[in-house]
Amino acid sequence: MDATSRGRVRVERTAKRVRTYLGGRPVADTTRALLVWEVPYYPTYYFPLEDVEPSALKPTGETSHSPSRGDAEVHTVVSGAAQAPGAALVHRESPLEQIRGHVRFDWDAMDAWFEEDEEVYVHARDPYTRVDVLPSSRHVRVEVDGVTVADSRSPRILFETGLPPRYYLPKTDVRLDLLEHTDTVTRCPYKGTAEYWSVNGRRDLAWSYRTPLPESRGIAGLVAFYDEKLDVYVDGVLQERPVTKFS
Repeated sequence: MDATSRGRVRVERTAKRVRTYLGGRPVADTTRALLVWEVPYYPTYYFPLEDVEPSALKPTGETSHSPSRGDAEVHTVVSGAAQAPGAALVHRESPLEQIRGHVRFDWDAMDAWFEEDEEVYVHARDPYTRVDVLPSSRHVRVEVDGVTVADSRSPRILFETGLPPRYYLPKTDVRLDLLEHTDTVTRCPYKGTAEYWSVNGRRDLAWSYRTPLPESRGIAGLVAFYDEKLDVYVDGVLQERPVTKFS
């Protein structure tokens, strides 16, 4: 990858084929996508204008200004009968030279995104984020309000770049009678779709991935807890509660 940056915005090329769909049809399909870190946490795809269906972009006459990326032309995305109003920004001129002639699509306005033939959820994957799932013999005990809700000597520890270690425990080591399933569902581009439980009346303290993505398959069916919101003992030592966006 080659890279450049302006202020806090970083740009890299990716060799992956990237597609985005609206109305059941691809509106952009490229092997020349850019990864643009508009925020520090993850990148956004930018497509060369030549790799976007010409009929998919309808100018609104408006512009959108960014201090780092300059002015962009706002377009509605049209695909058959489907429309996503104002969901595309066309950067014909920009102080950030690499994104000139590129189109940015609003992630949530589109129907689906693919890297090669694998669907990607939530946001573009960061090539610098790594997920490792390791079996462990550490003794992990989880307490909520002084009540032990899980006690395991066979956790799997998930190490993900930028986040604290997560202890995934077999359900047989969890007090399932203290868990109440909720209707909360979240998605992660690295792990997949998670379901949640309240614990001792405290909502969404625990979660599990029934069918995680291949890179995280080692946590399938296991239960993890928000270390930020309860007490975790590892080998008898109370762990300091991490401070994250989930705190």
